[in-house]
Amino acid sequence: MLGISEGCLVALAFLAATIVRLGTNDATLVLSYEQGFVKIVLVSAVFITCMYYFDLYDSSILNNPREVLTRIIQMQGTVCIFLAGFYYMYPALELARGIFLIGFSLVGMLLLLWRRLFSSLNTLPQFAERALIFGDSPLATALATELKTHPELGIRVVGQLKSIDNGNGRLVLTSSDEQIAAVMNSVTPYEPDRIIVALGERRGQLPVEALLQLKSHGVLIQDGGEAYETLTGKVPIESLHLSWLLFSPGFRVSRPLLIYKRVASVILSTAGLVLALPVTALTALAVRLDSTGPVIFRQKRVGQDGKTFTLYKFRTMVDGADQDDNHPPAEASDIRFTRIGRLLRRTRMDELPQLFNILRGDMYFVGPRPFVPDQERNCSENIPNYRQRWVVKPGATGWAQVNRGYNVTIEDNKEKLAYDLFYIKNISIGLDVLILFKTIKILLLGRGSR
Repeated sequence: MLGISEGCLVALAFLAATIVRLGTNDATLVLSYEQGFVKIVLVSAVFITCMYYFDLYDSSILNNPREVLTRIIQMQGTVCIFLAGFYYMYPALELARGIFLIGFSLVGMLLLLWRRLFSSLNTLPQFAERALIFGDSPLATALATELKTHPELGIRVVGQLKSIDNGNGRLVLTSSDEQIAAVMNSVTPYEPDRIIVALGERRGQLPVEALLQLKSHGVLIQDGGEAYETLTGKVPIESLHLSWLLFSPGFRVSRPLLIYKRVASVILSTAGLVLALPVTALTALAVRLDSTGPVIFRQKRVGQDGKTFTLYKFRTMVDGADQDDNHPPAEASDIRFTRIGRLLRRTRMDELPQLFNILRGDMYFVGPRPFVPDQERNCSENIPNYRQRWVVKPGATGWAQVNRGYNVTIEDNKEKLAYDLFYIKNISIGLDVLILFKTIKILLLGRGSR
């Protein structure tokens, strides 16, 4: 909603600038007969794209006025540079300088004012949905923390009901009129719009009939795991049961989706290999001249169903850096890097040969990132349900990579698994496209590389 409203705001600012600069009659002629509307839409699209790439729609940035101001200034500078290059190549789409300067100034002021107003309105308790958390499990605690630290989500925790007392100091175990009344009496004072059920053990603890009655009265009853997924983009690993994955609506890859992923992989990898051929040749030459050893680095990785395959990358470390199946994770200032290797890793150009892996069918463009066998073995022995990430083919990029970054420790990989399982559970064309957009953003900004 914020993105759509700001897109309209930018367009209106340049529309107003056209009228101010030219007057109503001339502005009508320019807009109607000189591609004025097309030019304004183009400028608006560039503004919104740059705002996205400067994280101005990231929830961690929204409520930080100083950070928003800094990033809006940076964004406007980037817009000027980009449009200067674009107008040089396509002068017919150039917006008149006078109109652009007025509109550019208006956009800066309007965005700052609108951001402050939007943030104020969005965090008002009166507009927030009242949520009651039912349960005292670790998941309930995690949900309460997430909701309290993200008021921009529009959900306010009004309380946490750890148990239901039936008047005799006992937890509700069965369904009866007396116990339904006890539940209603416990819940009604909170006046919730939503009840999030996050019980550690539901057998004999869940007052089903009472919750159904509340649901019939308009209260949204939501599973704690589902709410956690929606809020964080990952599954609740600490509370995960295989039966939940088995009976959940997701965690199923349809045949049409598999066909799409394979066809898309073949087309995109072929196009990528052809278009990147000059860069690939120059990179191979640079690696050869920089240090002794093979140009292509080959390494065993674990793929679908736990089977190993050979991953191809440009060599970025000195020859023989990984011996005897010993593959210590790369550090930010690793002495094993070659001079050209540091540049390749920073720009992610060392990953170009993986296009051949994708074409061959070892990987998809999007999927869980494959690791070396000893690291996968260590993770599968220490992290419950870790093998579930092997049910789909790995990818050159993935949901965990765009959200979590580099992973080294067991705790890092446990968090990574939470994102990987979310991807597998919700795999779709739309999610793949979103991941690719986020990946392009990370590559352009040079984030997370080692």
